[in-house]
Amino acid sequence: MKRNIIYTALTFIFLVSCGKEASTKESEGEIKTEKTEEHDDEAPQSIASLTDEQIKSVGVTLGKIEMKELTSTIKANGALRVPNNNKATITSMYGGIIKTLNVQIGDFVRKGQVIASISNPEYIQLQEQYLTVKSRIAFAEQEYRRQKELFDNDAGAKKNLQSSDAELKTLRTQRSSLQRQLQIMGINPATVNNGNLRSGLVITSPISGTVSNISAQIGSYVDISSPVADVIDNGSLHLDLQVFEKDLPKMKVGQIVHFKLTNNPEIEYDAKIYSIGSSFENESKTISVHCSVTGNKEGLIDGMNITGIVSLDKSTTPAVPNEAIVEADSKYYIFIKTNKKPEEHTEEKGEHADEKQEHGKESKTVNFEKIEIVKGSSDMGYTAITSVNEIPADASVVTKGAFFVNAKLSNSGEHGH
Repeated sequence: MKRNIIYTALTFIFLVSCGKEASTKESEGEIKTEKTEEHDDEAPQSIASLTDEQIKSVGVTLGKIEMKELTSTIKANGALRVPNNNKATITSMYGGIIKTLNVQIGDFVRKGQVIASISNPEYIQLQEQYLTVKSRIAFAEQEYRRQKELFDNDAGAKKNLQSSDAELKTLRTQRSSLQRQLQIMGINPATVNNGNLRSGLVITSPISGTVSNISAQIGSYVDISSPVADVIDNGSLHLDLQVFEKDLPKMKVGQIVHFKLTNNPEIEYDAKIYSIGSSFENESKTISVHCSVTGNKEGLIDGMNITGIVSLDKSTTPAVPNEAIVEADSKYYIFIKTNKKPEEHTEEKGEHADEKQEHGKESKTVNFEKIEIVKGSSDMGYTAITSVNEIPADASVVTKGAFFVNAKLSNSGEHGH
């Protein structure tokens, strides 16, 4: 009987204890659920803070929202060209050995500037012939006057007068030919005399431009078929775009073209259409559209390949570099510099304090606000944007490193919860 009473009492105590523990766990669960719901109701963090050290190490750069012609455009490939009348292959009119070479590739030369000198004993022979012909002309003129005087006095035969006249004319023709040859060689015929015979000649540039190639060297033999150097005038550089037939009706003289070098897409150049071709180029089924390069031409060289965008109208739109846009939850955002402060939770404050204590001093921070935008067309490294909310006109936008700023914001948001 006593054993039954003790067993019943122990069972009752055990049931009461279990009931209290279950009640306690339910209460704690409700509290945790309430806390979780409170966190879920908080607005997502939109301000990211970066220290100066982080900005420098990652390479975060700032810029402005620019106005770009990105709407109604045609994309086309092409190449830079210089007209043939602005290129020159420098040769020597006479054969000879290169004695001096006064230019290097990349040098700018002016029209008529001496770029090399050559030597050949044959040059002396040509000057000798010129002096000989001059002397013979002096004698032939005297003989012609004598024969004319005899003929006028019926003392000489007409045949002799005609012979002396023909000889004089032949010598004068030879003199004119030799004079011209000396001038081509760069020798002034009036200065040629027995004590001033030259064995060397100079080679000059026929146009002003930049030396693009040198084919000869000191000691090498050159003649009229051997190029010494090439000169090109890049100031007359123009752009040849290859446009497909379907886009040809949209092309007009006067349209603006923005283009970038295929191997260096960081710099943008401008050109203007001045002529549209009327025939297909080989088998590519494209038509050449000729454009004059305007503005900056630094770094542009004949033959460079380019990618161009033809603006079909004058409409412009706000745009930022492609790197400035980040995607999250199927939406697009940019970051702008702001004076707003990020919201800090109690745990975050404690951890920030520990970080500051570890570093020994407080690091200077810069705040960036995440702004939602709507993407437009993208070309030439820029994307048109439309802001969901108003963006200050002078806002500084993160143009490089936006991905890192977004990652920093995501990490701080997760850490806060």
